[in-house]
Amino acid sequence: MNIAQPSDLPLGAAPQAPPTVTPLTQSSAEAYVASTCFKIGPPGRVGVELEWLVHDAERPQDAPDPGRALAALDALGLDPEQPLLAHGSLVTREPGGQVELSSQAADDLISCLDATRRDLATLRTAFAAQGLTLTGYGTEPHRHERRVLLRRPRYVAMERYFDRAGPWGRIMMCQTASMQVCLDAGTDRDGPLGFRERWLLAHRLGPVLVAAFANSPLLDGRPTGYRSTRQIVWSRMDPSRTQAPAALDGDPRAVWARYVLDAAVLCVRCPAGEPWDAPTGLTFRDWLDRPDGRRPTLADLDYHITTLFPPVRPRGYLELRMIDAQPGDGWQVPAALTAALFADPKAADAALEALEPLTAAAAEPGPRGAAWARAATRAVDDPVLRRAALGCFAAADAALPGLGADERLRVAVAEFAERYTARGRCPADDQLDGPGPRPASEEAAPC
Repeated sequence: MNIAQPSDLPLGAAPQAPPTVTPLTQSSAEAYVASTCFKIGPPGRVGVELEWLVHDAERPQDAPDPGRALAALDALGLDPEQPLLAHGSLVTREPGGQVELSSQAADDLISCLDATRRDLATLRTAFAAQGLTLTGYGTEPHRHERRVLLRRPRYVAMERYFDRAGPWGRIMMCQTASMQVCLDAGTDRDGPLGFRERWLLAHRLGPVLVAAFANSPLLDGRPTGYRSTRQIVWSRMDPSRTQAPAALDGDPRAVWARYVLDAAVLCVRCPAGEPWDAPTGLTFRDWLDRPDGRRPTLADLDYHITTLFPPVRPRGYLELRMIDAQPGDGWQVPAALTAALFADPKAADAALEALEPLTAAAAEPGPRGAAWARAATRAVDDPVLRRAALGCFAAADAALPGLGADERLRVAVAEFAERYTARGRCPADDQLDGPGPRPASEEAAPC
């Protein structure tokens, strides 16, 4: 998830609307979204966003005092208005105390990985000095209280909004972590470098990325019965903001514009001291048509877009949001795999061919679709997903030398595929096999 403030963007989002009090209409709102959601140009830039659970190094089963994390961040001496590390990564906190590192847009994969590794080492050192570790799991495996620590108006309104529909929103806010890969939208031409095909590839690749890198089998100290519990949590939240658009074969700009307007309004920014709660069931399209009260402006529309969390979110660039947080430096493998498939036209074509058997099952793209549900449940133990994933790894391996990947990175990607994917395993299986939280009985955690 990335529920950071709108300024917390790694790749330079679509142009922001100028301050205005001019009310919008449905047609002007759709035109604005369609014109800004895909920034057209030759693709190449890469960014990553890494979320980490914060654990006590000696007693990970106990939630650490939030003040220790604040002390670690204070020790870095960052500008509160723009907390950037030496190599440009932005450091932010998530509502449940998770820490996010968002890279700057790099001109290529290798530059992105190098800068992010350096900034991540700095961040880890600061937390280690407080006896804390940054842990890469997709869900909090220990029995920690689901508490929203950041009481900003946005998060308070978000908590109330999601609490109306059960525990899933609060679990997402407080007990999940992901890694996201951000890529340029592409050109306005047809073909693998065009934004239309890249939009389609991102969604078709989604179940494979969920399955290959599933890393959240535990919640509240017990197995849930899923390899990616985080993905299941997303599937049970408000579908108007967490599912993919229903039809992906049309013009992506028009498809996304309709999605934005049909999504429920999560919060409405208000003067200091006033709650940001939105009326229940109000979509942005409804808000545009309300005859009474304050009408939404372009600034409201921009903010509304930051509260939408589909698996692929166009923010000028494409933000792929379906990958669980990875252990240690494992985040580099999904970053390399994804970037390689999108950077090389032959690799993109090979990936689409490998993904073809999943196309029918992916008819409903996003967390509630059949292929996505299988990916969250069985991961690459599912033979169809395993074959598709291996085809994508092979295509990426052929493309990585052309991206300047050194032997170390190529070996890391190949070893992951051999250790996990080829054997029908994913990082979640390590959690289920190894030392760590175990159930008191064979009963799965409720999820």
